[in-house]
Amino acid sequence: MDVTQYILEQFDGVLTFKNKNTTIGFIRFNDKGGVVYIFVNPIFRKKVLVTKLLQLVKEKTGKEITLQEPISTLGSKLLNSLNKWK
Repeated sequence: MDVTQYILEQFDGVLTFKNKNTTIGFIRFNDKGGVVYIFVNPIFRKKVLVTKLLQLVKEKTGKEITLQEPISTLGSKLLNSLNKWK
């Protein structure tokens, strides 16, 4: 997935990918690299968008990424898939 085709909006603690029609995905995080919430529009899932969002948070904060509790079932699946690629 080429994320350069999307608009990246950056607000305090939130990064959002959009196109002219909809939100593609967003991530809410704190300055310690703690991810509070990740959302990816179901149409755009499994296209490396989550990886790109996490990478941007790591670059912006300069910290290792941690997921804040509670972690949903879908969040647990994400963690498992990310651990496979480490």
